[in-house]
Amino acid sequence: MIYPIAHWRLLDTGQSYGAMNMAIDEAILRAVAKKLVPPTLRFYAWQPPCLSLGQAQSFDDVDWEACVARGYHVVRRPTGGRAILHTDELTYSVTAPESEPRLAGGIVASYRRLSEGLLEGLHLLGVPGVEAHHPEVAEQPANADSPNDPVCFQVPSTYEITVGGKKLVGSAQVRREGIVLQHGTLPLVGDITRICDVLAAHPDPARVRARATTVESVLGHVVSFKEAVGAVARGLASALNLELVPGDLLPEERDWADALQRERYAADEWNRRL
Repeated sequence: MIYPIAHWRLLDTGQSYGAMNMAIDEAILRAVAKKLVPPTLRFYAWQPPCLSLGQAQSFDDVDWEACVARGYHVVRRPTGGRAILHTDELTYSVTAPESEPRLAGGIVASYRRLSEGLLEGLHLLGVPGVEAHHPEVAEQPANADSPNDPVCFQVPSTYEITVGGKKLVGSAQVRREGIVLQHGTLPLVGDITRICDVLAAHPDPARVRARATTVESVLGHVVSFKEAVGAVARGLASALNLELVPGDLLPEERDWADALQRERYAADEWNRRL
């Protein structure tokens, strides 16, 4: 599909802790809904490492003591899906109106369109054999929950990115006020099975390793956060006919994010509510 050119804001907000990262994503959604900012592509990282849960996932899935012992934070996302350990990765978020042609047509259709840009970005990094997972059985949105599997990266959903049958990019989406927020994670380096140590079920590391991978494992060398940002941004711009305009968070977005992290994403009432 050929899209008319669109101008989106490009943000690289660097590293932050889990509650603030989720608060910034929601603050951007609010700003886009109020038409204070254009559609926004954001890249970010997590420090310290953080275990994030899907919005409907039970907190009982977390081994809290193991997280504390390792210095990991825990946060509940506003999107669906299962648990992800955010460390040594690139995280992206796309926030735009549902009427945006690149996001129109429902969750699965928008996943397909955005996956085209993610695939092109991975090709630019030199990652071979990447494809958008497209099962023959009935399609399932990428933020659908599997009650028997606490680990997001064990099971690719429709149009999530795989290489050699292993999941490489996991994404999830929420729609509010006529706005789409999709965020997702690209593991760059390190042991993909570290999540097994901080989940109450202690999933089998061999099972996770057989079903998920990192850019380093595929390429045999390390790709930096900066390199990944550049490639994924260029891939999305090329595939979706975007002009990405570097920008900053508005003062209003910063104020909303400060309040949201304090009142929601850093609060037990949110994170432990299920």
